[in-house]
Amino acid sequence: MSNPDFEKSPPLILLVNDKKTMRREMHLAMEKEGYRVAQSDDGEECLAACQRLKPDMVLLLLDGMDSKMDGFSCCEELQTLLGDDCPPVLIVTVLDDRESVDRAFEVGAADYVIKPVHWPVLRQRVKRLLQSHWTMRKLKRQIEQERLLRKRLETTNRELQNLATLDGLTQIANRRSFDHYLEREWKILAREEATLSLIFSDVDFFKLYNDTYGHQAGDECLRQIARIISQNAKRPADFVARYGGEEFAVILPKTDAEGAVEVAETIRTQVKALGLTHTSSQISECVTLSLGVSSVIPNSQSSANTLIAETDQALYQAKAQGRDRVVLKLSSSDTIQS
Repeated sequence: MSNPDFEKSPPLILLVNDKKTMRREMHLAMEKEGYRVAQSDDGEECLAACQRLKPDMVLLLLDGMDSKMDGFSCCEELQTLLGDDCPPVLIVTVLDDRESVDRAFEVGAADYVIKPVHWPVLRQRVKRLLQSHWTMRKLKRQIEQERLLRKRLETTNRELQNLATLDGLTQIANRRSFDHYLEREWKILAREEATLSLIFSDVDFFKLYNDTYGHQAGDECLRQIARIISQNAKRPADFVARYGGEEFAVILPKTDAEGAVEVAETIRTQVKALGLTHTSSQISECVTLSLGVSSVIPNSQSSANTLIAETDQALYQAKAQGRDRVVLKLSSSDTIQS
Protein backbone atom coordinates (compact mmCIF):
# COMPACT_ATOMS: atom_id res chain seq x y z
CA MET A 1 0.00 0.00 0.00
CA SER A 2 2.19 2.84 -1.26
CA ASN A 3 1.21 6.43 -0.91
CA PRO A 4 3.53 9.46 -1.25
CA ASP A 5 2.23 10.87 2.02
CA PHE A 6 3.39 7.84 3.98
CA GLU A 7 6.58 6.73 2.24
CA LYS A 8 8.64 7.98 5.19
CA SER A 9 6.06 7.22 7.89
CA PRO A 10 3.57 4.31 7.54
CA PRO A 11 -0.06 4.92 8.57
CA LEU A 12 -0.74 4.91 12.31
CA ILE A 13 -3.69 2.85 13.52
CA LEU A 14 -5.06 3.26 17.05
CA LEU A 15 -6.52 0.05 18.54
CA VAL A 16 -9.14 0.60 21.23
CA ASN A 17 -10.31 -2.25 23.53
CA ASP A 18 -9.92 -3.24 27.16
CA LYS A 19 -9.02 -6.86 26.33
CA LYS A 20 -5.25 -7.09 26.16
CA THR A 21 -5.23 -10.42 24.31
CA MET A 22 -7.52 -9.14 21.57
CA ARG A 23 -5.49 -5.96 21.21
CA ARG A 24 -2.24 -7.90 20.95
CA GLU A 25 -3.66 -10.20 18.28
CA MET A 26 -4.91 -7.29 16.23
CA HIS A 27 -1.68 -5.37 16.87
CA LEU A 28 0.45 -8.14 15.37
CA ALA A 29 -1.84 -8.49 12.40
CA MET A 30 -1.70 -4.76 11.64
CA GLU A 31 2.07 -4.57 12.03
CA LYS A 32 2.38 -7.48 9.60
CA GLU A 33 0.58 -5.29 7.04
CA GLY A 34 3.18 -2.57 7.55
CA TYR A 35 1.18 -0.22 9.74
CA ARG A 36 2.35 1.54 12.87
CA VAL A 37 0.10 0.67 15.81
CA ALA A 38 -0.84 2.39 19.08
CA GLN A 39 -3.22 1.08 21.75
CA SER A 40 -5.83 2.46 24.15
CA ASP A 41 -7.75 0.34 26.64
CA ASP A 42 -10.76 2.62 27.18
CA GLY A 43 -12.74 5.44 25.62
CA GLU A 44 -11.23 8.33 27.57
CA GLU A 45 -7.71 7.17 26.78
CA CYS A 46 -8.72 6.88 23.13
CA LEU A 47 -9.86 10.53 23.06
CA ALA A 48 -6.60 11.69 24.61
CA ALA A 49 -4.49 9.50 22.30
CA CYS A 50 -6.27 10.79 19.19
CA GLN A 51 -5.46 14.38 20.14
CA ARG A 52 -1.87 13.53 21.00
CA LEU A 53 -0.95 11.01 18.28
CA LYS A 54 -3.28 12.09 15.45
CA PRO A 55 -3.73 8.53 14.09
CA ASP A 56 -4.74 7.87 10.49
CA MET A 57 -7.45 5.46 11.59
CA VAL A 58 -9.15 4.21 14.78
CA LEU A 59 -9.93 0.49 15.02
CA LEU A 60 -12.62 0.35 17.67
CA LEU A 61 -13.19 -3.15 19.12
CA LEU A 62 -16.62 -2.41 20.50
CA ASP A 63 -17.30 -5.45 22.71
CA GLY A 64 -16.26 -5.31 26.32
CA MET A 65 -15.41 -1.60 26.41
CA ASP A 66 -15.75 0.35 29.66
CA SER A 67 -19.38 0.93 30.51
CA LYS A 68 -18.55 4.56 31.40
CA MET A 69 -17.91 5.17 27.71
CA ASP A 70 -19.00 2.44 25.36
CA GLY A 71 -17.81 2.21 21.78
CA PHE A 72 -20.73 4.16 20.38
CA SER A 73 -20.20 7.00 22.84
CA CYS A 74 -16.46 6.98 22.16
CA CYS A 75 -17.04 7.28 18.42
CA GLU A 76 -19.53 10.10 18.92
CA GLU A 77 -17.16 11.96 21.27
CA LEU A 78 -14.36 11.67 18.70
CA GLN A 79 -16.53 13.33 16.06
CA THR A 80 -17.47 16.14 18.45
CA LEU A 81 -13.91 16.64 19.70
CA LEU A 82 -12.04 16.50 16.38
CA GLY A 83 -14.67 17.53 13.86
CA ASP A 84 -13.28 17.54 10.31
CA ASP A 85 -9.91 16.33 11.64
CA CYS A 86 -11.40 13.11 13.03
CA PRO A 87 -9.76 10.01 11.51
CA PRO A 88 -12.00 7.26 10.08
CA VAL A 89 -13.36 4.91 12.74
CA LEU A 90 -13.81 1.19 11.95
CA ILE A 91 -16.00 -0.65 14.46
CA VAL A 92 -15.46 -4.39 15.04
CA THR A 93 -18.22 -6.10 17.05
CA VAL A 94 -20.39 -9.16 17.51
CA LEU A 95 -23.46 -6.92 17.36
CA ASP A 96 -25.10 -7.55 14.02
CA ASP A 97 -28.64 -6.35 14.70
CA ARG A 98 -30.08 -3.53 12.60
CA GLU A 99 -30.32 -1.15 15.54
CA SER A 100 -26.62 -1.50 16.41
CA VAL A 101 -25.50 -1.09 12.81
CA ASP A 102 -27.68 2.00 12.36
CA ARG A 103 -26.42 3.52 15.58
CA ALA A 104 -22.77 2.93 14.60
CA PHE A 105 -23.14 4.95 11.44
CA GLU A 106 -25.25 7.58 13.18
CA VAL A 107 -22.42 8.30 15.65
CA GLY A 108 -19.89 8.67 12.81
CA ALA A 109 -18.36 5.25 12.14
CA ALA A 110 -16.82 4.98 8.68
CA ASP A 111 -17.29 1.19 8.48
CA TYR A 112 -18.59 -1.73 10.49
CA VAL A 113 -17.25 -5.33 10.65
CA ILE A 114 -19.03 -8.25 12.35
CA LYS A 115 -17.20 -10.91 14.38
CA PRO A 116 -15.86 -13.47 13.92
CA VAL A 117 -13.42 -11.40 11.89
CA HIS A 118 -12.52 -12.69 8.47
CA TRP A 119 -9.03 -11.25 8.22
CA PRO A 120 -8.83 -10.82 4.40
CA VAL A 121 -12.07 -8.80 4.60
CA LEU A 122 -10.85 -6.66 7.51
CA ARG A 123 -7.52 -6.10 5.79
CA GLN A 124 -9.29 -4.76 2.69
CA ARG A 125 -11.65 -2.62 4.76
CA VAL A 126 -8.70 -1.04 6.58
CA LYS A 127 -6.87 -0.46 3.31
CA ARG A 128 -9.95 1.10 1.69
CA LEU A 129 -10.60 3.42 4.63
CA LEU A 130 -7.00 4.59 4.69
CA GLN A 131 -7.02 5.25 0.97
CA SER A 132 -10.23 7.24 1.33
CA HIS A 133 -8.69 9.13 4.24
CA TRP A 134 -5.59 9.94 2.18
CA THR A 135 -7.75 11.10 -0.71
CA MET A 136 -9.87 13.35 1.50
CA ARG A 137 -6.82 14.79 3.22
CA LYS A 138 -5.17 15.49 -0.11
CA LEU A 139 -8.38 17.11 -1.36
CA LYS A 140 -8.57 19.29 1.76
CA ARG A 141 -4.96 20.38 1.24
CA GLN A 142 -5.70 21.25 -2.36
CA ILE A 143 -8.80 23.20 -1.36
CA GLU A 144 -6.81 25.07 1.29
CA GLN A 145 -4.02 25.78 -1.17
CA GLU A 146 -6.54 27.05 -3.70
CA ARG A 147 -8.15 29.21 -1.02
CA LEU A 148 -4.79 30.70 -0.08
CA LEU A 149 -3.95 31.17 -3.74
CA ARG A 150 -7.25 32.98 -4.34
CA LYS A 151 -6.61 35.14 -1.30
CA ARG A 152 -3.11 36.04 -2.55
CA LEU A 153 -4.53 36.68 -6.01
CA GLU A 154 -7.20 38.98 -4.58
CA THR A 155 -4.55 40.83 -2.58
CA THR A 156 -2.35 41.13 -5.67
CA ASN A 157 -5.27 42.38 -7.75
CA ARG A 158 -6.09 44.99 -5.11
CA GLU A 159 -2.47 46.09 -5.06
CA LEU A 160 -2.38 46.28 -8.85
CA GLN A 161 -5.65 48.20 -8.81
CA ASN A 162 -4.19 50.63 -6.30
CA LEU A 163 -1.07 51.04 -8.42
CA ALA A 164 -3.27 51.74 -11.43
CA THR A 165 -5.63 54.16 -9.72
CA LEU A 166 -3.86 55.74 -6.73
CA ASP A 167 -1.01 58.18 -6.49
CA GLY A 168 1.81 56.41 -4.67
CA LEU A 169 2.91 59.45 -2.68
CA THR A 170 -0.38 60.90 -1.44
CA GLN A 171 -2.61 57.79 -1.70
CA ILE A 172 -5.35 59.78 -3.39
CA ALA A 173 -6.52 59.14 -6.94
CA ASN A 174 -4.01 59.62 -9.75
CA ARG A 175 -4.36 61.38 -13.10
CA ARG A 176 -5.64 58.26 -14.82
CA SER A 177 -8.43 57.89 -12.28
CA PHE A 178 -9.22 61.59 -12.61
CA ASP A 179 -9.65 61.32 -16.40
CA HIS A 180 -11.89 58.28 -16.07
CA TYR A 181 -14.07 59.76 -13.34
CA LEU A 182 -14.48 63.14 -15.02
CA GLU A 183 -15.50 61.52 -18.30
CA ARG A 184 -18.04 59.34 -16.52
CA GLU A 185 -19.56 62.23 -14.56
CA TRP A 186 -19.67 64.39 -17.68
CA LYS A 187 -21.88 61.83 -19.45
CA ILE A 188 -24.11 61.31 -16.41
CA LEU A 189 -24.65 65.02 -15.74
CA ALA A 190 -25.20 65.74 -19.45
CA ARG A 191 -28.20 63.39 -19.31
CA GLU A 192 -29.42 64.95 -16.07
CA GLU A 193 -28.64 68.52 -17.21
CA ALA A 194 -26.96 69.16 -13.85
CA THR A 195 -23.96 71.31 -12.98
CA LEU A 196 -20.42 69.96 -12.82
CA SER A 197 -17.68 71.98 -11.12
CA LEU A 198 -13.93 71.49 -11.17
CA ILE A 199 -11.15 72.90 -8.96
CA PHE A 200 -7.47 72.95 -9.90
CA SER A 201 -4.97 73.91 -7.19
CA ASP A 202 -1.24 74.47 -7.35
CA VAL A 203 1.27 74.84 -4.50
CA ASP A 204 2.82 78.28 -4.80
CA PHE A 205 6.58 78.31 -5.49
CA PHE A 206 6.85 74.58 -4.81
CA LYS A 207 10.11 74.17 -6.73
CA LEU A 208 11.71 76.73 -4.43
CA TYR A 209 10.26 74.82 -1.45
CA ASN A 210 11.95 71.62 -2.64
CA ASP A 211 15.21 73.45 -3.32
CA THR A 212 15.16 74.97 0.17
CA TYR A 213 13.95 72.06 2.33
CA GLY A 214 14.65 68.99 0.22
CA HIS A 215 12.44 66.51 -1.58
CA GLN A 216 11.49 64.54 1.55
CA ALA A 217 10.05 67.69 3.09
CA GLY A 218 8.37 68.44 -0.22
CA ASP A 219 6.76 65.00 -0.27
CA GLU A 220 5.45 65.46 3.25
CA CYS A 221 4.09 68.87 2.29
CA LEU A 222 2.15 67.32 -0.60
CA ARG A 223 0.79 64.58 1.63
CA GLN A 224 -0.55 67.10 4.14
CA ILE A 225 -2.15 69.19 1.40
CA ALA A 226 -3.75 66.07 -0.12
CA ARG A 227 -5.19 65.24 3.30
CA ILE A 228 -6.76 68.68 3.70
CA ILE A 229 -8.22 68.66 0.19
CA SER A 230 -9.68 65.18 0.76
CA GLN A 231 -11.26 66.28 4.04
CA ASN A 232 -13.07 69.07 2.24
CA ALA A 233 -14.46 66.89 -0.55
CA LYS A 234 -17.14 65.63 1.81
CA ARG A 235 -19.87 64.19 -0.38
CA PRO A 236 -19.65 60.61 -1.71
CA ALA A 237 -19.59 61.81 -5.32
CA ASP A 238 -16.81 64.38 -4.75
CA PHE A 239 -13.50 63.22 -6.16
CA VAL A 240 -9.94 64.29 -5.28
CA ALA A 241 -6.89 63.50 -7.39
CA ARG A 242 -3.27 64.43 -7.75
CA TYR A 243 -3.30 65.92 -11.21
CA GLY A 244 0.45 66.08 -11.58
CA GLY A 245 3.49 67.30 -9.63
CA GLU A 246 2.26 69.81 -7.05
CA GLU A 247 -1.14 70.21 -8.73
CA PHE A 248 -4.37 68.75 -7.31
CA ALA A 249 -7.89 68.49 -8.74
CA VAL A 250 -11.33 68.25 -7.16
CA ILE A 251 -14.36 67.11 -9.17
CA LEU A 252 -17.65 68.31 -7.68
CA PRO A 253 -20.73 66.80 -9.39
CA LYS A 254 -24.03 68.66 -8.92
CA THR A 255 -22.22 71.62 -7.35
CA ASP A 256 -22.73 75.14 -8.68
CA ALA A 257 -20.04 77.79 -9.02
CA GLU A 258 -20.81 79.37 -5.66
CA GLY A 259 -20.52 76.04 -3.85
CA ALA A 260 -17.29 75.15 -5.66
CA VAL A 261 -15.70 78.51 -4.77
CA GLU A 262 -16.66 77.95 -1.14
CA VAL A 263 -14.92 74.56 -1.15
CA ALA A 264 -11.85 76.04 -2.85
CA GLU A 265 -11.64 78.94 -0.42
CA THR A 266 -11.89 76.57 2.56
CA ILE A 267 -9.07 74.46 1.15
CA ARG A 268 -6.91 77.55 0.57
CA THR A 269 -7.52 78.81 4.10
CA GLN A 270 -6.85 75.49 5.79
CA VAL A 271 -3.63 74.85 3.85
CA LYS A 272 -2.35 78.27 4.84
CA ALA A 273 -3.36 77.56 8.45
CA LEU A 274 -1.02 74.56 8.46
CA GLY A 275 1.77 77.10 8.84
CA LEU A 276 4.31 75.08 6.84
CA THR A 277 7.30 77.42 6.77
CA HIS A 278 8.27 78.53 3.26
CA THR A 279 10.99 81.17 3.52
CA SER A 280 11.59 81.03 -0.23
CA SER A 281 8.02 81.97 -1.09
CA GLN A 282 7.69 85.38 -2.69
CA ILE A 283 4.24 86.02 -1.24
CA SER A 284 4.07 84.44 2.21
CA GLU A 285 6.16 83.01 5.02
CA CYS A 286 4.27 79.71 4.79
CA VAL A 287 3.01 77.35 2.11
CA THR A 288 0.02 78.65 0.11
CA LEU A 289 -2.20 77.48 -2.73
CA SER A 290 -3.51 79.10 -5.88
CA LEU A 291 -6.84 77.69 -7.04
CA GLY A 292 -8.89 77.92 -10.22
CA VAL A 293 -12.57 77.04 -10.37
CA SER A 294 -14.95 76.49 -13.27
CA SER A 295 -18.54 75.23 -13.53
CA VAL A 296 -20.62 74.06 -16.45
CA ILE A 297 -23.70 72.07 -17.34
CA PRO A 298 -22.30 69.30 -19.56
CA ASN A 299 -23.88 68.49 -22.92
CA SER A 300 -23.36 65.86 -25.56
CA GLN A 301 -21.99 68.39 -28.07
CA SER A 302 -18.97 69.25 -25.92
CA SER A 303 -16.44 67.31 -23.86
CA ALA A 304 -14.89 67.42 -20.44
CA ASN A 305 -11.77 68.91 -22.03
CA THR A 306 -13.66 72.19 -22.22
CA LEU A 307 -14.11 72.24 -18.45
CA ILE A 308 -10.46 71.29 -17.92
CA ALA A 309 -9.29 74.12 -20.19
CA GLU A 310 -11.45 76.71 -18.45
CA THR A 311 -10.39 75.59 -14.99
CA ASP A 312 -6.77 75.66 -16.08
CA GLN A 313 -7.25 79.23 -17.28
CA ALA A 314 -8.75 80.16 -13.93
CA LEU A 315 -5.72 78.69 -12.15
CA TYR A 316 -3.42 80.62 -14.48
CA GLN A 317 -5.28 83.82 -13.58
CA ALA A 318 -4.93 83.08 -9.87
CA LYS A 319 -1.17 82.83 -10.29
CA ALA A 320 -0.96 85.87 -12.54
CA GLN A 321 -2.92 87.97 -10.04
CA GLY A 322 -0.50 87.29 -7.18
CA ARG A 323 -1.18 83.66 -6.05
CA ASP A 324 -2.66 82.54 -2.71
CA ARG A 325 -6.15 83.12 -4.04
CA VAL A 326 -9.19 81.51 -5.70
CA VAL A 327 -10.29 82.57 -9.18
CA LEU A 328 -13.61 81.49 -10.73
CA LYS A 329 -13.88 81.24 -14.51
CA LEU A 330 -17.39 82.32 -15.50
CA SER A 331 -17.12 82.41 -19.29
CA SER A 332 -14.54 82.74 -22.03
CA SER A 333 -13.81 86.31 -20.92
CA ASP A 334 -15.00 86.77 -17.32
CA THR A 335 -13.23 85.83 -14.10
CA ILE A 336 -13.97 86.51 -10.44
CA GLN A 337 -11.25 86.64 -7.80
CA SER A 338 -11.81 85.43 -4.25
